[in-house]
Amino acid sequence: MGFFGTFVYSDGHWSEAASGSPYLSIEVHDSDIATVTFVPAGTSEGIFYLGFQPRDYFEDPTASGPVDLDAESTGVTTWASQILGTEVAPEDVRPLLAVAGTTEPKDDFVELTVGRLLALLNLPIPDGFPETQ
Repeated sequence: MGFFGTFVYSDGHWSEAASGSPYLSIEVHDSDIATVTFVPAGTSEGIFYLGFQPRDYFEDPTASGPVDLDAESTGVTTWASQILGTEVAPEDVRPLLAVAGTTEPKDDFVELTVGRLLALLNLPIPDGFPETQ
């Protein structure tokens, strides 16, 4: 059995729920999918996946909507700049995002991908999150 957990970054710290807006939320499902949502989203939808997209993982096209990977990469880097003061290029984030289809992700465990995303955003690993090294 893989790891399950929800971590929300808002008001300068990690918790299980947003204590305000803006926020960034990471929900890990069975070490295979991480759903990342962020508010404000700007011109993007404010949601993307690491590992697998749910529609592919569950073989159900209704499990998640289509994701514009370029828009979401730009959206989360804009969020990081505005909220955290962290400058990161969308092209550095884009390879981490789950692509549509049955492509196997680079990492066997999505926690490793989450760790790389957090490092790019200059966010600490939340308490209770599995080791990512």
